[in-house]
Amino acid sequence: MFERLDEVVAEYEDTLAQLSDSTVIADQRRLRELSQRHHEIGPVVAAYRAYRDTQADLVLAREMSADAEGADRDLLNNEISEAEERLAVLEDELKLLLLPKDPNDGRNVIVEIRGAEGGEEANLFARDLYEMYLRYAERTGLKAEVLSSDASPKGGVNEVMLLVKGRDAWAHLKHEGGPHRVQRVPVTESQGRVHTSSATVTVLPEAQEIEVQIEEKDLRVDVYRSTGPGGQSVNTTDSAVRVTHLPTGIVVSMQDEKSQIQNRAKAMQVLRARLLKAEQDRQSAELSTARRSQVGGGGRSEKIRTYNYKENRVTDHRIGLTLYNLDKVLMGELDEIVDALLADERGRQLGGEDPA
Repeated sequence: MFERLDEVVAEYEDTLAQLSDSTVIADQRRLRELSQRHHEIGPVVAAYRAYRDTQADLVLAREMSADAEGADRDLLNNEISEAEERLAVLEDELKLLLLPKDPNDGRNVIVEIRGAEGGEEANLFARDLYEMYLRYAERTGLKAEVLSSDASPKGGVNEVMLLVKGRDAWAHLKHEGGPHRVQRVPVTESQGRVHTSSATVTVLPEAQEIEVQIEEKDLRVDVYRSTGPGGQSVNTTDSAVRVTHLPTGIVVSMQDEKSQIQNRAKAMQVLRARLLKAEQDRQSAELSTARRSQVGGGGRSEKIRTYNYKENRVTDHRIGLTLYNLDKVLMGELDEIVDALLADERGRQLGGEDPA
C-alpha cells in the first residue's frame, strides 16, 4: 500500500506542475482532466502526509520514552498510545481513499423518471419520485433543472427529465437507477384496496461535448408543433425538436422551450449523456451481465426499492434496508438510504468484489 501511496504523491506533484504549464492551460480537455485528477488524489496525499507526520512523532516519542522517568515517561507513553491509535485510523482512511474511483464522480447527472406498470397510478407515483428528488437536491445543496416534462391527464407525469448539478450529484444519485415500486390505495380506488404500481428511474452521467463527438451527418432532426399547456408559441410554431442518432437509433424529443434552438440544445445534452452511458456500458463487459440495465422491464416484480404507504415503510431490496419513515423520505430525506448504499459499495470493494 505504501509503495502505491508514494506513487500517488509523485503523481500529485507532477499534476500540480502540469496545471501551471501554458500548453496545458490552452488545452481545455487536458486541463479539465488534470484538475479533476488533482482534486481526486488531493485527499489521499493529505492523509498520507498526516500518516507520515504521526509516524515520525511516534518514533520520536518512543526514543524519548526509553530515557525518561516518572511523570515525563507517563506523558510520553500517553503520546505513544494516542499516536498509535491515530495511525490505525489513518491507515483505515487510506485504504478507503485508495479504492478505485468511480469514473463518473464529479459529474452532473441527468435523471429520467417514467411511469411504468399501473396506469395513471404509476404516473402519479412518478410525480412523487420527481418531487422527492427535487427536495433531496435542495437539501443537499445540488441544483436541479427540469429539462423536459410530459404531464399525464390526472396530474402525474408520463416522463420527466432533470439535470442535477453539483460535484456530488453522481455519488448521491447513482444508486437511484432502477424500478421503484409503490404499494398504496390509489386516489381512483373507491373500495380502499391497496394497489401495486411502479415507475422507473434512470441516472445518466452528463457528458461534455469534448467527450462525445457527434457528427452532424449522424443526426436526423425533425421539428413539429409543441403540444400541451404553454405560452403563445405552443401549438402555433414548429418549436418542438426530435433528434435521432442514426448509428444507435437513440431518439430524444424536447418541446418545453419556446424556440427550436433551445429545445435542440437540451435534446443534444440528453443525447450526449445517453451515448456516454452506452459507451461506458460497452467498455465494462461485466456490467451487461451482472447488472443488465438500470431500468429492467419496469415490472412490479422487478424492483430496487418499495414504498409502502400503509406501513409508512421504505425498503431498499439491494441491501436489505427497511426504514419506517416513508413520509420523511418523500420529503427528500434520503440521506440514510444513500449513505447505506455508498457504505455497501465501499464494503464490497474492500472485500474485493466488483461493485457493479
